[in-house]
Amino acid sequence: MTNQAHYTQNFSPRIDTLAQRLRPIFARIADGAIDREENRILAHEAVKWLQDAGFGALRVPVCYGGYGASLPETFALLAELAEADSNLPQIFRAHFAFVEGRLHEGDNPQAVYWLEQVAQGILFGAAMAELTNSTGTTTTLTRFLHGKKSKWVLDGTKYYSTGTLYASWIVAIATDGTDRIQVAVPVDAPGVTRVDDWDGFGQRLTGSGTTHFKNVVIPDENIINRTPLSEFPTNEYFTTYYQLFHLATLAGIGRAIVRDSVAFVRPRKRTFGIPGQVAQRHDPLVQGVIGRLSALSFSADTLVEKVAWGLEATFPQWVTSQEHGPAFDKAQVQAYQAQQIVAGQVLEAANLLFEVGGASATSISRRLDRHWRNARTLASHNPLVQRQRELGDLVLNGTAFGSRWREKASAVTPSTSTDVKQEHAA
Repeated sequence: MTNQAHYTQNFSPRIDTLAQRLRPIFARIADGAIDREENRILAHEAVKWLQDAGFGALRVPVCYGGYGASLPETFALLAELAEADSNLPQIFRAHFAFVEGRLHEGDNPQAVYWLEQVAQGILFGAAMAELTNSTGTTTTLTRFLHGKKSKWVLDGTKYYSTGTLYASWIVAIATDGTDRIQVAVPVDAPGVTRVDDWDGFGQRLTGSGTTHFKNVVIPDENIINRTPLSEFPTNEYFTTYYQLFHLATLAGIGRAIVRDSVAFVRPRKRTFGIPGQVAQRHDPLVQGVIGRLSALSFSADTLVEKVAWGLEATFPQWVTSQEHGPAFDKAQVQAYQAQQIVAGQVLEAANLLFEVGGASATSISRRLDRHWRNARTLASHNPLVQRQRELGDLVLNGTAFGSRWREKASAVTPSTSTDVKQEHAA
């Protein structure tokens, strides 16, 4: 993999141990990336290789059976994985975020239980987004009487359920009255249906399809947390964390562009406008393009590393259940400043790549177009223009991120619904 030294120079020797274990798997994943892309082969095999190696437990503390990797170590490895195949980090995004949420809860027995389960190999996918005319959640968690006992029942449909096709568990968001509930649902629970219908032109193998929940029984122990709908749905730590996944994946795509452009150029013996055989690698124009690509990749790597260390600075507070403060604010701002630059630079590289090869670089067998398509899809997840405006409002007026959302949500009266309904006919 390219540019590894840049990421490893500031880490303890542990990163080398982790990398030595994982890099052979990353190489195997890279070998099959074009075939999976060309034939739309879901990455079940690659996910299993990673899970068997304990990749999903990178952030789980050693005392619970994981590797206890730091945030910079984790995102360095995720960037390497993205260089091999950019679908894979996104598949694991919800899973890693679930782990991060349990770390926030400290030694809470429920959190410890889930961390130990992750160390044993379970994998989480996400079921959060909905196709509605507003940002509300129509999926419900309702308590019903069942004889003398009561039970929770989950009903609703989720879209863009990233990673769920590969997962053993699903993290779902639902409402109970005016509360927002996060629940853990086994993928094989009665009433759960996963559909492979993600139709994006990039990141086509992330398992981001539709998930249906119909009368799915949820035991009390699978309710992860409950917050009022009037509260902002996430916090500065998680917005930074989620954005870092996209940034690290984009940085990995940048590396893959350098790798593939070099592999394309080195053997070529023909240069446009010059008769006979000329080694293209010695063409000053081609050298200039490759040099630019390497600089763009380096810049993306550097910004991702900077944001990862910024988030790491908040972690001692995070594991004591703190969520707000100057360090969290700073990390979030840096993540969205980096987003403005990294997305543009990697997209520039994905386009510039084709200047080294002419029409032959567009061969389907090479699938060099996947780099632009994947980067463009990733860059579309969080609207750049919206974050740019918010950054400007912050710098000019001191307006905090999410202020507009909080103003509208303040009209919602938070409460905890404890009503128990009679068992429904179904």
